[in-house]
Amino acid sequence: MILRNVADEDLPIFFEHQRDPEALRMAAFSSRERDAFMTHWRTTVLRPENVTRTIVMGREVVGNIGSWEQDAMRLVGYWIGREHWGKGIATRALSEFLMLEPARPLHAWVALHNLASIRVLEKCGFNTMSNENPHHLDGVAEVLMRLGST
Repeated sequence: MILRNVADEDLPIFFEHQRDPEALRMAAFSSRERDAFMTHWRTTVLRPENVTRTIVMGREVVGNIGSWEQDAMRLVGYWIGREHWGKGIATRALSEFLMLEPARPLHAWVALHNLASIRVLEKCGFNTMSNENPHHLDGVAEVLMRLGST
């Protein structure tokens, strides 16, 4: 596995990943239409102050991982294509990414029903904080997890 800088040709793959209905359900996330997705990535995700990487296994792009500042917290997130779930890729990618991203504490919001992602974060040293935002307006319960001290 390698984590490399995002290339423009990775974006269509990421777009398809975020269209998968099961992945959307697990992430409690809404899919974007193609133009909105590309604009969001090019103007928001790929800003210089963010750390964003493509996850590659062999020669195949399998997902992405990144960190950004939001609500006075440094957040981390990842998205693995569903065809690659259950292979330890998310855990390995996050573990390697934590060596690239020196900021601590790092935080991650995760849907309470996404037990696999909670387990990935726990394996990488994240601890569950109190449910500061237990329910969004859409009814999805989330938990905030943290790595490092405040």
